[in-house]
Amino acid sequence: MTSMTKKGSQRLESSPAARSAFQTLKERFTTAPILYHPDPEREFIVEVDASSTGIGAVLSQRHGNPPKLYPCAFYSRKLNSTEQNYDVGNRELLAMKVAFEEWRHWLEGAKHPFIVLTDHRNLEYLKSAKRLNHRQARWSLFFTRFDFTITYRPGSQNTKADALSRLYESSTLSPSQDSIIPSTIILAPVQWDIMTEITDTQGTEPPPAETPPNLTYVPQALRQRVIQLVHSTPGSGHPGIAATLQLLNNRFWWPTLQAETIVFIRDCATCNITKSPHQLPAGLLQPLPIPQRPWSHIAIDFITDLPASQGHTTILSVIDRFSKACRLIPLPKLPTALETAEVLCNYVFRFYGLPEDVVSDRGPQFTSRVWSAFCRQLNINVSLTSGYHPQSNGQVERLNQELTRFLRSYCHRNQTDWSRYLLWAAYAQNSLRKPATGIT
Repeated sequence: MTSMTKKGSQRLESSPAARSAFQTLKERFTTAPILYHPDPEREFIVEVDASSTGIGAVLSQRHGNPPKLYPCAFYSRKLNSTEQNYDVGNRELLAMKVAFEEWRHWLEGAKHPFIVLTDHRNLEYLKSAKRLNHRQARWSLFFTRFDFTITYRPGSQNTKADALSRLYESSTLSPSQDSIIPSTIILAPVQWDIMTEITDTQGTEPPPAETPPNLTYVPQALRQRVIQLVHSTPGSGHPGIAATLQLLNNRFWWPTLQAETIVFIRDCATCNITKSPHQLPAGLLQPLPIPQRPWSHIAIDFITDLPASQGHTTILSVIDRFSKACRLIPLPKLPTALETAEVLCNYVFRFYGLPEDVVSDRGPQFTSRVWSAFCRQLNINVSLTSGYHPQSNGQVERLNQELTRFLRSYCHRNQTDWSRYLLWAAYAQNSLRKPATGIT
């Protein structure tokens, strides 16, 4: 009905959907649910919720012995095009404001302070918020006319207001399969040359019946080339056996994939030259506590004395101990404590926020008074490793090993090009599935 009477409509067209909506509307008017009449002597409870298309509210009171919550009024309306652009917090606040306006004759000057139930926890701090935008400031001035308390309720329990707010979803959601990219700027799909060769070769060596439906069968003559492309390109960075198998299994299949991949990696000359041997740690290590969110606990270290490349001789390695994501920052020289602080602010803190803890070795940059004062002002805890014990900062040391191996693999012929490959090294490390998390 709203769509039919929308501004700009030339004429009203009676479609089956419109007639059905009109009949439903008449039934709602004539067969309203049984509501309790509001009692000014009792406490009011307002339940509010908002969706991407509408808002809903329920006015209730407790009656009977023992007291039970009964509805006194329902409210629901569709959001206009401007309101649909509000963020979640403003939509939830709009639902509360509209409910107060709808039932102002009951709520303003009520004998008892009433309760507002919402599934948006941030609204609990509305009265104590120090920063409000212009819209929120206007609404807060309106809220001062009421005596109420905002209480958080999980969304699974706020079902009545949630159902009212979602009444308009089916009429507004119109999923479209059309591409959002204009067809005039599309040249051609990107496709590996090897995929064309596989398709051509399958004419003489068709896929067996046991080939998974979502994977591409690789004929015998092209298997070594496929493994080489997946394992040796800068986008993957000569990963280990498990990581290479994971990349292959995403798209390809043949019966002996795992065995041939293991043999290929063990015979890879670049891996044998650049990879460091792994030995068991000496003694029992006590692991650092596991962070609870990304980029709250980071570890940092330097790789120094590299050949000059585009004016850089040092790399600052930063790794998030929660997600294992890394940032690799080239530097012209080994920085001072103040320069280290500036680099972290410009390349890490400005994107991911201030961490709670920074793990580093006992280099002069991290034991200086400048670094201590910097972290103290930002409320960052400084964790220094034991002397001559790099295992304490194992995650960043392991990252440095992988980074050194990567640069050796692609820059051993021209060592002054390592800074050009640094972004590919970060891309490769962040794209590999980590054994500790199971995700990239």
